[in-house]
Amino acid sequence: MQAKTGVKRYRALFVSDLHLGTKTCQAEAFLDFLRCHDASRIYLIGDIVDFWRIKRGIYWPQSHNDVLQKLLRKARKGTRIVLIPGNHDEALRDYCGMRFGGIAIERNAIHVGADGRRYLIMHGDEFDVVVRCAKWLALLGDWGYALALWTNMHLNITRRWLGMPYWSLAAYLKQRVKRAVNYIGEFETALAQEAHRHNSQGVICGHIHHAAMRPVGDIVYINTGDWVESCTAVAETEDGIFEIIRWTSPSQDLSVPASRVEELEAAA
Repeated sequence: MQAKTGVKRYRALFVSDLHLGTKTCQAEAFLDFLRCHDASRIYLIGDIVDFWRIKRGIYWPQSHNDVLQKLLRKARKGTRIVLIPGNHDEALRDYCGMRFGGIAIERNAIHVGADGRRYLIMHGDEFDVVVRCAKWLALLGDWGYALALWTNMHLNITRRWLGMPYWSLAAYLKQRVKRAVNYIGEFETALAQEAHRHNSQGVICGHIHHAAMRPVGDIVYINTGDWVESCTAVAETEDGIFEIIRWTSPSQDLSVPASRVEELEAAA
């Protein structure tokens, strides 16, 4: 299939944590991303629609509907789209094994890379001890995260007025807490072990809103990040190279291949 002019063509795209139905979802940025990128396969790796937030009050602007329509059009035109529900859209897990509008809903999936390596695709909330063992605490944390995002929005309005660059309070607080409990490292290790159990050489997930690509033992761990704060996705090129895409605008497509990601993390 010939790619449209100005559209980057990939073998596969992996996105998660859109959180449609929330005011912090960056739906317009994601639509912009979809206009500039295409792939034979698209994996939607959980928390695409935030039913937790919708239950507290419906928020559904036209841009959120446009995202769903765009994905459905891609499915009708032959793109294979797989949706793997997360904890915020866990109600969809009752429909695993079914297809809606050409989109397959699966509990998890195996993606075979261009080099033949197997990648386990899953959201990852199953290995979050808070979500698994104390859902009420996860809901409380979700409320606190929303409050941090709201505060962050107003803080950055002031920072822009003062001529200061964007700064994420929510990301700062999240990193401080997770460093204290070593949460991210434990999460990555658990996902790598699950990949082993599925006879896979890699795992691609979401859930923790922290884009990353690194080896965990002999497993390649890849996290797609989110479309609330960071606007990140993962892509596999036709040559089998995985990239983290940090999307800001068509003129500032910050695609970072795996080797470069490791260099950046080593320098951080």
